[in-house]
Amino acid sequence: MKPFAIVILNWNGVSFLKQYLPILINKTPDELANIYVIDNDSYDDSVHFLREHYASVELIQNKKNLGFAGGYNEGLKNIQEPILCLINSDIEVTDHWLEPILSHFNKHENVAAIQPKILDLKDKKKFEYAGGSGGFYDHFGYAVCRGRYFDSVEQDKGQYDDIVDLFWASGCCIFVRNQIFKEVDGFDSDYFAHQEEIDLCWRINNYGYVIRVIPESIVYHFGGGSLPYGSYFKSYLNFRNSLFNLFKNLKKRHLVYILPIRMALDGVAAIHSVLKTKSLLTLKSILHAHFSFYLAIPRLIQKRLTIMHKGYPKTTLKKYILLDYYIYKCRFFSELLH
Repeated sequence: MKPFAIVILNWNGVSFLKQYLPILINKTPDELANIYVIDNDSYDDSVHFLREHYASVELIQNKKNLGFAGGYNEGLKNIQEPILCLINSDIEVTDHWLEPILSHFNKHENVAAIQPKILDLKDKKKFEYAGGSGGFYDHFGYAVCRGRYFDSVEQDKGQYDDIVDLFWASGCCIFVRNQIFKEVDGFDSDYFAHQEEIDLCWRINNYGYVIRVIPESIVYHFGGGSLPYGSYFKSYLNFRNSLFNLFKNLKKRHLVYILPIRMALDGVAAIHSVLKTKSLLTLKSILHAHFSFYLAIPRLIQKRLTIMHKGYPKTTLKKYILLDYYIYKCRFFSELLH
């Protein structure tokens, strides 16, 4: 059996498949990986294109659009390769991108998930918003990457080329051991999209496994392919799913004070957005997110009962990144380490 299953989740992404799938095939040694495309009930020409031009790529068709989380969960059920590479259709891979990942997995049995260094396809000297060189979290559930701090994105000058343990690995290109993905029950399908990889990685951490970045492996991400930056639905999902993460995964003694503070900070974010943009879009998306969260609480309580709660993993930042960004004007991840 080949070590990798490279799995693209596609929804109406035929233009990305045409552009980046040939590069993926060309730069992926046949002896290392099988390539799959899970189609999330696309209504464009994706399925016809794959059948006509890429018969060697195994096509798995979901009967409806289940989102990122549900789409992968459904499509991965019968994939057996030991290591899953879940990769967006708008990723351009590079030469020898798999070898350092495989080498690290083979040497470190406790490593459950890995991400490569993710750079911006539109400006290849910069880190990419969705992952950079690995993700971290602070105590109030704000995410930051090595190379991206909120909207401030750094140039890649080799400053984050070391291998480090992470809180989370980016869902746009994440390698995870198949057995462990199933052991922790995969993605939470209720997330639909966004933040689901943070929830997955939190559970992986709580099971005692390690998540790492291997910057020797490099990919380039176009970004915003399914939900464009700044969209109402994207904002709604990010705010709602952040609350889901905290409610599900925190110990009760942490949850009782962290969750109310985070919800209050969401209110501050809404007011700030109205004053800055003169638009009510973010305010509406946050209100929508909070009401959806309230309605989901009975279901989230049941999920809490099945999750191992160890609070925050050791890779949690001991900083409050919202405060550092807006009050102390930090703009680089490296500034958080001092």
